[in-house]
Amino acid sequence: MTSTHAFWLAGRQATGESDFDVTSPWDGTTVGTVSLPTDAQVEEAVAAAYAVRDEFAATPAHLRAAALDHVGRRLAERTEEIARLISAENGKPVKWARGEVGRAVSVFRFAAEEARRFNGGEAQRLDTDAGGQGRLALTRRFPKGVVLGIAPFNFPLNLCAHKIAPAIAAGAPIILKPAPATPLSGLVLGELLAETELPAGSWSILPVPNDRMPALVQDERLPVISFTGSETVGYAIMDSVPRKHCTLELGGNGAAVVLADWASDEDLDRAAARIATFSNYQGGQSCISVQRVIADAAVYDRLLPRIVAAVEAQVTGDPNDDATDVGPLVSEAAAERVAAWVEEAVTAGAKLLTGGKRDGASYAPTVLTDLPADTTLAHEEVFGPVLSVQRVTGEAEAFAAVNDSKYGLQAGVFTHDLQAAFRAHRALEVGGVVIGDVPSYRADQMPYGGAKQSGVGREGVKFAMDDYTYERVLVLTGLAL
Repeated sequence: MTSTHAFWLAGRQATGESDFDVTSPWDGTTVGTVSLPTDAQVEEAVAAAYAVRDEFAATPAHLRAAALDHVGRRLAERTEEIARLISAENGKPVKWARGEVGRAVSVFRFAAEEARRFNGGEAQRLDTDAGGQGRLALTRRFPKGVVLGIAPFNFPLNLCAHKIAPAIAAGAPIILKPAPATPLSGLVLGELLAETELPAGSWSILPVPNDRMPALVQDERLPVISFTGSETVGYAIMDSVPRKHCTLELGGNGAAVVLADWASDEDLDRAAARIATFSNYQGGQSCISVQRVIADAAVYDRLLPRIVAAVEAQVTGDPNDDATDVGPLVSEAAAERVAAWVEEAVTAGAKLLTGGKRDGASYAPTVLTDLPADTTLAHEEVFGPVLSVQRVTGEAEAFAAVNDSKYGLQAGVFTHDLQAAFRAHRALEVGGVVIGDVPSYRADQMPYGGAKQSGVGREGVKFAMDDYTYERVLVLTGLAL
């Protein structure tokens, strides 16, 4: 599979003066060699995007929609090839990588649909007061300017799609920086976009190293920054450019609440299976993976052994094998960090029920109980296949435990009680509440983002388009209304 990959500069392939190898976290083999853009090439991309911004904003909706439809179709046609690429560079089991390709197909389809209906204009009559007689306001949305999209490694195709597709749909030029560990999937999007008729400069995909990002972040020609990644980096970006529009999708430590009414054997088996799957499904490397289980005392003793058994049933190993549920983390350093956090927790008094072992970049699916509140695992995002189980008494205590976190991305609540569902929606300080399931569900068209330290702004195609644009009012005078 090893090959050399150029980057995409103002819609055309280009090569820089140096290369770097992308290696598999599973076996260390070289997956591909990527060319790095020079400073002059980065400047060329920014200048081209800035120069084309007015032209691109004025492009007909059908042209942008057709380009987005094309990318979605081509992704679908190349699903297996691209899934294997994601798995190779990221370590994600191939069955989950196929799902990621399918989601990216949907993102481009949603974006094509939104491109056709977005910005149609909203009319508002102004003769509700005497001074507005004969006047009508028409409100439309226009791009704020060029978008700088910064994507993470954990969904190297779909989260690049979530940057690119809404920008194109809204008519905003975009410069995408894929994650250094996983640039290949993002560069595939460049191959497909290059097959379209979008104007030169309307998009570039530049695998710029992290240490060269401050200049791009500071560039005044890039007024919108869309970042997905760590809390530390995201808020550092926002703090460095206080006059720019920043959307930040940051971390979480997702909680799955199991209330007392979720009590039948069938209920508990389902909860345990869903929790085990979605605490480990990307090696735990998802902002909405299950990190905390908060179980009512009425079901705790029956639920806990089911969770441990379901976690131990997860198939770990070669991500190329269709049977594998849990592959390696993105790097050995990431696995070492997870191991250190678990060791700290156990030393502080947490009980290790299963897992807790590292093998290179792989870390065994792990379950803890009695996690002390002052440990790193209790208050930070582990981004690994580790979950803790906590006993509470009653709904109020459960919801308080969810909120006892600096993060607030999504929460899952297992309950059959409709009133409890609405109480959870009101009480939980998160961006999304999922009833009857884990917090790990995300539909790519819905608003997605968090509260507190989990970020600002929303992804989801239409909602990202809102973030990339602003309202402009046209007042028409002298009308016979």
